[in-house]
Amino acid sequence: MTDQPVPSEPVPAVAGEVFGTALPLAIRYVELLATAGVERGLIGPREVGRLWERHVINCAVLSEAVPEGASVVDIGSGAGLPGLVLAIARPDLDITLLEPLLRRTTFLNEAVEELGLTNVTVRRGRAEEVVRDFAVDVVTARAVAPLDRLARWGLPLLRPGGELLALKGERAALELDEAEAVLRKMGVRTAELLLVGQGKVDPPTTLVRLVAEQPPERGGSKTKQRKGHRSRP
Repeated sequence: MTDQPVPSEPVPAVAGEVFGTALPLAIRYVELLATAGVERGLIGPREVGRLWERHVINCAVLSEAVPEGASVVDIGSGAGLPGLVLAIARPDLDITLLEPLLRRTTFLNEAVEELGLTNVTVRRGRAEEVVRDFAVDVVTARAVAPLDRLARWGLPLLRPGGELLALKGERAALELDEAEAVLRKMGVRTAELLLVGQGKVDPPTTLVRLVAEQPPERGGSKTKQRKGHRSRP
């Protein structure tokens, strides 16, 4: 990307705690959101002054719930929230950013190259189109769809015992209640709310965590996978 760094908001002290030695990468990513992200319509102009608190750190604390060395598919990555943020904070993770829109995947590919991230693959497509290509440890999503629909998309991408982690706001408990019948039908055995980032973001980030003993199949028989990691496109 050719966008020049622009000031958005002061880097909060907690960012250093969250990102550690990767803080310079996080700062550059925020600069990209504030420039190319706004110019391309991926981030609203009014969000520039609150990118750290409302978006980046809010997503980064998701790492508290992701196991070490996990393979991850981030559904509907958009501008990289939460998948790209997670990749910066956790270089041990193997992350696929799954996004159907070309202008967004173009931004994501440019950002991955600009930041020099080697643990990220950008893939254009919808979850229901690539289900045979994945059997991962964790599926993540933020502001993509109501929980019942998100479960239909995300659970088939998991290995047995894998987890879907959805960042939700104040309606999280209500969505969980409304999706109960669908989740039961899909074989979900664990459906719970988790709070992450306590003491780092206010209010803490609310996650819905779903675990199915055997993820439902979609689109025919499942492709064989090894050790729960994704096949390369």
